[in-house]
Amino acid sequence: MAAIVDRDRIAVGLTGSTGGRPGWGRRRWQGLARLLLLLAGAVLFVFPFYYMVVLSLKRSPEVGPAGVVPVGLSLRNYVDIDQAIDLGRSLINSAIFTGGVLLCTVVFGLLAGYSLAQLRWRGKSVVFYAMLLLLALPFQLLIIPLYVLVARDFGLADSYLGMILPFAINSAAIFIFRQFFLQLPRELFEAARLDGASELRILATVVVPLSRPAIVTAMLVTFIGPWNEFLWPFLITKQAALQPLAVALANFMSNVMQREPNPAGALMAGAVVLAAPVVIVFLLFQRQFVESSIGSGFKG
Repeated sequence: MAAIVDRDRIAVGLTGSTGGRPGWGRRRWQGLARLLLLLAGAVLFVFPFYYMVVLSLKRSPEVGPAGVVPVGLSLRNYVDIDQAIDLGRSLINSAIFTGGVLLCTVVFGLLAGYSLAQLRWRGKSVVFYAMLLLLALPFQLLIIPLYVLVARDFGLADSYLGMILPFAINSAAIFIFRQFFLQLPRELFEAARLDGASELRILATVVVPLSRPAIVTAMLVTFIGPWNEFLWPFLITKQAALQPLAVALANFMSNVMQREPNPAGALMAGAVVLAAPVVIVFLLFQRQFVESSIGSGFKG
């Protein structure tokens, strides 16, 4: 009888329960703890966006815990912004500015990345290391000579082209494309050359169809920059009809905030208007972004 009891105790000690699998109860609690930790992280991540949206919909200022309660909501702050800055026109300006930068980023990035990865020409290494040096330089160091060049020498002040031109060549995108092209088998390019295809035809018919991950990655990485850019459009455009959303919202904040009954609400409304397109783009392309294996672009 004592031997049977000892065997039962040994079995319980190994399994963690009288009838369960070994360690099942412990794994269940570990999984629950991870789930709670992820939920807490998700709440901490989403809460600033929730607070921003709720505060933007409140007409009267509220501080403390009452500020996060969704009561007394109104669209008045958004109406005030639209009346002050022509919200639709500002969104169109931002779309033109950002779309032009993205188009240049993809076109020039593909050309330069392919050249640096697959072609042989004198000085290629020097150009590549110079490009890496540009990645380390902040844009603010170049803004004065760029302004003189674009506004005075090229005469492109108060124009969409003047806004887009300094961002047309994106060193980070070129680097992403170069590293991606280095991973492609060289046999693809050699076979196309043996068939008599030119380098541009190889790029258009062989490389571009295989480059969707790199293109999506480069566009998503680039999008947030021109969309939120304030300093350069503010310097190069003085006409309100050409100002992108970030500049128009800054003017709204400086001119109208003193007359607002809830300045924080007006500020948050402007932040929501500026952030909403970024969130929408991310939600639309998050699957492609996750599947695009950005890590493969930094190998080799």
